[in-house]
Amino acid sequence: MPNANEDTSTELSQVQRRAVSELLRVSPVADDLARRFQAAGFRLALVGGSVRDALLGRLGNDLDFTTDARPEDVLKIVRPWADAVWEVGIAFGTVGSQKDGYQIEVTTYRSEAYDRTSRKPEVSYGDSIDQDLVRRDFTVNAMAVALPEKEFVDPYGGLEDLAARVLRTPGTPEESFSDDPLRMMRAARFAAQLDFEVAPEVVSAMTEMADRIEIVSAERVRDELNKLLLSAHPRKGLGLLVETGLAAHVLPELPALRLESDEHHRHKDVYEHSLTVLDQAIDLEEDGPDLVLRLAALLHDIGKPRTRRFEKDGRVSFHHHEVVGAKMTKKRMTALKYSNEMIKDVSRLVELHLRFHGYGTGEWTDSAVRRYVRDGGPLLSRLHKLTRSDCTTRNKRKASALSRAYDGLEARIAQLQEQEELDSIRPDLDGNQIQEILEIKPGPAVGQAYKFLLELRLENGPMEHEEAVAALKEWWASRA
Repeated sequence: MPNANEDTSTELSQVQRRAVSELLRVSPVADDLARRFQAAGFRLALVGGSVRDALLGRLGNDLDFTTDARPEDVLKIVRPWADAVWEVGIAFGTVGSQKDGYQIEVTTYRSEAYDRTSRKPEVSYGDSIDQDLVRRDFTVNAMAVALPEKEFVDPYGGLEDLAARVLRTPGTPEESFSDDPLRMMRAARFAAQLDFEVAPEVVSAMTEMADRIEIVSAERVRDELNKLLLSAHPRKGLGLLVETGLAAHVLPELPALRLESDEHHRHKDVYEHSLTVLDQAIDLEEDGPDLVLRLAALLHDIGKPRTRRFEKDGRVSFHHHEVVGAKMTKKRMTALKYSNEMIKDVSRLVELHLRFHGYGTGEWTDSAVRRYVRDGGPLLSRLHKLTRSDCTTRNKRKASALSRAYDGLEARIAQLQEQEELDSIRPDLDGNQIQEILEIKPGPAVGQAYKFLLELRLENGPMEHEEAVAALKEWWASRA
């Protein structure tokens, strides 16, 4: 029976074989660029995430390099060679370029750190690759391959940590997180992306230093949260954020879902329920990760802590938690600097996520189904997925009944859509026709008439032109 050392040795051999294969694939571009740096008297190495991904057998077309050349020298070397060059990150020592379909970033050896109050890191350049690697966030990202020689550089044991699937820091985690507190969120993100474990000393430092995340800008926090949520195992990363106390600073609504329960008022764990809904929503995705759906699934019940009531019969109620939750979602996403469109979509899904539960056993009228479609609008497909994901009961009979009921609702929607084009429900008369029929000019009355006809359309379905005109005139006369 193989022992742990043999297992590790076997994994290391597999890792190295994958790396050789990946590096051979990018060699034409990487080696060509390295020779140009060499001719100019500088060194170049593939570094960080690119080396890690090569070792994992998943290197894409984004290549990261490090060099002892200063940014102005990098520009002189890259400009005549690349298909395109950009200088967006040059203040941080990074020059971006594109060559033969590869997205390339070359960054000067550097070290960076936050002072106690600044939201932006101070950058200074270094002169050795070891100095550059020690400032990296984790050992698995602190490896390099010097080019064109293909010399493997791993001063901090990143290869062994990669084989063991563990996240450690090159120096002490306290020093690393003090230099850049966002690295604490990156630990959770990489745990979620790579399905790695985080070393105990790293978790301890994250817990002790969680409040340092406050120094980081909302935009950088949001971007890390997005990467975590879009990963293969977001539950793992979110659990780490909650466990260490980081979530209390960046997404406090999440740990707040861990409601206290007692022997007299039993209810499901809303926190665990929300993570399960997220997992189930991911399983329903059809065209890759959907950030809007995943955010809505995670946040759909955040209004429950504020609306929890203990009823006389021993039950726990959360009346209107979807309305409260939508407002809370908007507030939190605004604080994290999400786009207005994404805030609108996610908060709308949170607001609508309970609507189906009024459907019961299918007694909705056609007009109620039309309103459901109208309210879902372009989010209807996501609303379907969110609603189905929100069923986490262990009662198989109840789960099956809910699934059949929603199958029935979707079938009715499809039938009505075929008959009435529900996706673009509009009144049977447009604004110009309303003005002509009522002999009025543009103004509030036209909008009121339009709203009346829309409600009539939702209630009764499509109307003949003459019927719609008669209804409009009758409504207008009733206002006199």
